[in-house]
Amino acid sequence: MENILEINGLCKTYGDFSLKSVTFSLPKGYIMGFVGQNGSGKTTTIRSILNMAKTDKGSIKIFGLDSVKDTIAVKERLGVVFDSLYLAEHLSVKQLERQIRPFYKEWDTKEFFRRISEFGLPDSKSVGTFSKGMKMKLMIAVALSHNAELMILDEPTSGLDPVARDELLDILTEYIANENRGVLFSTHITADVERIADYVTVLHNGKVWFTGTKDELTEKYAVLKGAEKYLPDGLREKLIGFHAYRNGFEALISTDDLRGLPDKLEYEKASIDEMLVYIAKEDKNEGHSDNNEV
Repeated sequence: MENILEINGLCKTYGDFSLKSVTFSLPKGYIMGFVGQNGSGKTTTIRSILNMAKTDKGSIKIFGLDSVKDTIAVKERLGVVFDSLYLAEHLSVKQLERQIRPFYKEWDTKEFFRRISEFGLPDSKSVGTFSKGMKMKLMIAVALSHNAELMILDEPTSGLDPVARDELLDILTEYIANENRGVLFSTHITADVERIADYVTVLHNGKVWFTGTKDELTEKYAVLKGAEKYLPDGLREKLIGFHAYRNGFEALISTDDLRGLPDKLEYEKASIDEMLVYIAKEDKNEGHSDNNEV
């Protein structure tokens, strides 16, 4: 299986925050959800992929090309959508198209305005007057109009209403129908990841906590509940984010450790959201301090 994105041993330090040997890959033809709490390192990783931040160590390959040495060739083939508009907001769509066109060898004006019409965007109003959902569609229209092979989205659904979020996910599903493409999108809305992602990478405190298929992740952990007195010897140390309360406890447990549990203990499959919560609780249990993501 050919990878469209490969990150190996990525290290980057900003003050008291560090990426620590981040390694993961995305095969062609798939969507990867990139998740983690604030301070986990998602934005720093994306900035490094886009060569917007100078890394301390490690390598990033996109389309088999070096993200630094081949940055111009790479960016010709990338589509990027941020949580806020990176285009001049005082210009209209028509004016922006004339500015953007010269930067891409494969720019398709007809396709751009087809997408603008499809997305219901006015082409003569200043884009600064657009809603957040309209601005997101504009950035996607740009990405789709120069034959981008890898779409990178940083918190694209943040602040969007449910209808706009649903439209974005439909657009990404249509985009990835071309098996030579890939999508990496970071988000706090894990329901979006559970809906459309094929792969998931979870960052925590600058490290990769998990990377693999979504099915592997959702089958790997469960939420365990019950009275603490029924815990077998040695199991407490294997639990993640243990939280005791008046009538019992709850914690994240690897499904490998479920065999032979007493009937008095109950468990259910953990959602990605729950996994993030229990990872954060584990930090508090161990007395770790939070980092601020750069």
